[in-house]
Amino acid sequence: MNPFSSGTRLRDMIRAIRACKTAAEERAVVRKECAAIRASVSENDPDYRHRNLAKLMFIHMLGYPTHFGQMECLKLIASAGFPEKRIGYLGLMLLLDERQEVLMLVTNSLKHYIVGLALCALGNICSAEMARDLAPEVERLMQFRDPNIRKKAALCSIRIIRKVPDLAENFMHPATNLLKEKHHGVLITGVQLCTEICKISVEALEHFRKKCTEVLVKVLKDVVNSPYAPEYDIAGITDPFLHIRLLKLLRVLGHDDADSSDCMNDILAQVATKTESNKNAGNAILYECVETIMSIEDTSGLRVLAINILGRFLSNRDNNIRYVALNMLMKAITVDGQAVQRHRATILECVKDSDASIRKRALELIYVLVNESNVKPLAKELIDYLEVSDPEFKGDLTAKICSIVEKFSPEKIWYIDQMLKVLSEAGNYVKDEVWHGLIVVISNASDLHGYTVRSLYRAFQAAVEQECLVRVAVWCIGEYGEMLVNNVGMLEIEEPITVTESDAVDVIEIAIKRHTSDLTTQAMALIALLKLSCRFPSCSQRIKDIIVQCKGSLVLELQQRSIEFNSIVGKHQNISSVLVERMPVLDEATYLGRRAGSMLATVSTSSGASLNLPNGVAKPPAAPLVDLLDLSSDDTPVPSSSGGDFLHDLLGVDLSVGSSQSGTTQVPKAGTDVLLDLLSIGTPAQSSTPDILSSIQDNKMPANTLERLSSPSSISMQAPSPAGAAPMMDLLDGFAPSQPLPEDNGPVYPSIIAYESNALRLTFNFSKTPGNPQTTSVQASFTNLSPNIYTDFIFQAAVPKCLSSGGEPDSLHESHFLQLHLDPASGNTLPASGNGSITQNLRVTNSQHGKKPIVMRMRIAYKMNNKDVLEEGQINNFPRDL
Repeated sequence: MNPFSSGTRLRDMIRAIRACKTAAEERAVVRKECAAIRASVSENDPDYRHRNLAKLMFIHMLGYPTHFGQMECLKLIASAGFPEKRIGYLGLMLLLDERQEVLMLVTNSLKHYIVGLALCALGNICSAEMARDLAPEVERLMQFRDPNIRKKAALCSIRIIRKVPDLAENFMHPATNLLKEKHHGVLITGVQLCTEICKISVEALEHFRKKCTEVLVKVLKDVVNSPYAPEYDIAGITDPFLHIRLLKLLRVLGHDDADSSDCMNDILAQVATKTESNKNAGNAILYECVETIMSIEDTSGLRVLAINILGRFLSNRDNNIRYVALNMLMKAITVDGQAVQRHRATILECVKDSDASIRKRALELIYVLVNESNVKPLAKELIDYLEVSDPEFKGDLTAKICSIVEKFSPEKIWYIDQMLKVLSEAGNYVKDEVWHGLIVVISNASDLHGYTVRSLYRAFQAAVEQECLVRVAVWCIGEYGEMLVNNVGMLEIEEPITVTESDAVDVIEIAIKRHTSDLTTQAMALIALLKLSCRFPSCSQRIKDIIVQCKGSLVLELQQRSIEFNSIVGKHQNISSVLVERMPVLDEATYLGRRAGSMLATVSTSSGASLNLPNGVAKPPAAPLVDLLDLSSDDTPVPSSSGGDFLHDLLGVDLSVGSSQSGTTQVPKAGTDVLLDLLSIGTPAQSSTPDILSSIQDNKMPANTLERLSSPSSISMQAPSPAGAAPMMDLLDGFAPSQPLPEDNGPVYPSIIAYESNALRLTFNFSKTPGNPQTTSVQASFTNLSPNIYTDFIFQAAVPKCLSSGGEPDSLHESHFLQLHLDPASGNTLPASGNGSITQNLRVTNSQHGKKPIVMRMRIAYKMNNKDVLEEGQINNFPRDL
């Protein structure tokens, strides 16, 4: 016999396919077999039709197309013999689905032979059209004398009402009758049908609540108390599948219905207490019972019983049971959190489980369980486990611990202690916003500065490999290094520690020279060294040597910082002390608002309510935001400790001005964006002789102070100088006393008094170059109105990044319409009582000349009787046609 003839048996074809060694050989065998089947189909050979269809089903399961055999299914279904019908219905379920148009031809065949196989086929491939046509026949068969037919009819009904929900009401009463069946097969399908109807129809749900709740409770009670029945017994439990189906239907009926819930409370308690939990079947019933108790309107006692069952699940050795228990407890905590709290210790043990899924789920549950009353013991347990946890779990665990400590810490000292423990154990897993937030809290805890810097010094000695710990330690030593050396602010709980100035510098040096230190850490260490150079005079030369070592760094940022800081330490001792004064208090409310994604972290002063912050501290509402130089700023003012602090200038905090101004507008300063505005960062510098204000390149600075400290680019300055420019002024090398020569700059405009106070007058003289109306040359003349000599006189000016007539940013191409360049001043000493003046030339380019006016912000710093003074304001009285 031809091995590929239609008479070949199915087993021979399977044997031939399995003998193939390559996919190509298999495709060849299937192709030849399909060709033989097509030939047989075209010959309409009835003898081997069932055998051909069996082969097609096997080929279909291998993934090859078999659509040409669909009509053969219909012919076999219409055959008179049972074997042919059986193969026909099986092929119908495998080779066709509800989307096939051929199904329209099957409907009549099913109508005339809807039993057993036909019901199975209909339940698998029924379409909406077939459901409407055959629903009456299926409904009639639900009362058939054979229980197997009734069971299959009920299952087929489920498919029908899913396809056509409008037919659900037709099956409501037959489904009710099935609940009285004694045959478990029929009963379980009847319960499933009732559950589906309740999900689809509200009217049916109310009907079943009134008519069937007591019936279902009685059925469940009979099943629970039934004697041993071998045909239904599984692991000593009578029909656990029926148990579970009944519990699910009771859950649907009892949800948001007190009467139905009261009716089923007793049986649920009986199931929960009588079911054995040493077998999987029993655990499955208990789990469904717990879920039903949590869903219905039951008493608190029953809920406590359910949560206790889940607590027992957590002690089970089966990981699957523990996992589903943790999932259920996550839902239960919203219903009865106090009952879940009793199992806190068991849940905490699950955090230490060897299974990663259980660890993660238990950690999420612990996170939800934490509150003000239990935060200390839970945080201690989690931090202790952090020491021995797996590296792949440390990231999630660290994030949860930090969030818990920040959210529920009762006091700042506890918060700082816990965060230092986390940084010491898993500092490399801590996210940037966490250590940023820690620095903000430390900055606000003025009474804990000494304690914190000493704790960080100890932690650094033991965990120098933790990057985030090193950053916080370097920052704190740079700010509070003298407190570390002098043991300032000792607390009773502390042990005395002896640290010399050299020891403190050692920490910074280690941070710079560690091979694992990244750019951010090294940049922060250089800033800390700059600050310590003034606070530790005995180590200034050593500090300078360390800074100089970075001049040869391959990293441009470090190289540039090293050169600039070396210049400050070596050549500008007169301003370095104020330049590196201690950082002002960072505004905690602003930081938290930004961290939460808030565009404006301020609270209305009219409400009078204080903003609650973590760590048991409440801050008053922030002041209104006003900043004409950075219209998009969302910072709030921070009070200043001194009038002319250069560090305040660098960090962009508020500096109060106590003078009245003429032709100027004084406004409160934004907390952290002043430096951005003053230095025109974001505006391309068109400078030929750059200075500390106008030579900042287009360098996007981070939004908050901490990020500016940690970002090497925050103080990166470049100073390109085109050919033919004026003499180059060193960025940090003072102001050369060269007097610029007057030039003929075309038409003369009237002079204005740009600024005047009780102590100082600023006059602007204007001129323009013929043929270039967009560029204005300004000669600023400063006159001292007081009887005291001003020394270290510095004038700073900036133009806004963007300004429209409405006070809001205009279109993109107008965002940098003003560009400013300053030449060096004629001197830095201003004689008293108007006996002399200082002049300085400015050049302003207005690309929107004739459309937008010139606006300028200025700041003047000087020393009077060795006291720093700062005056600032906005100049907006420029001539309109300028």
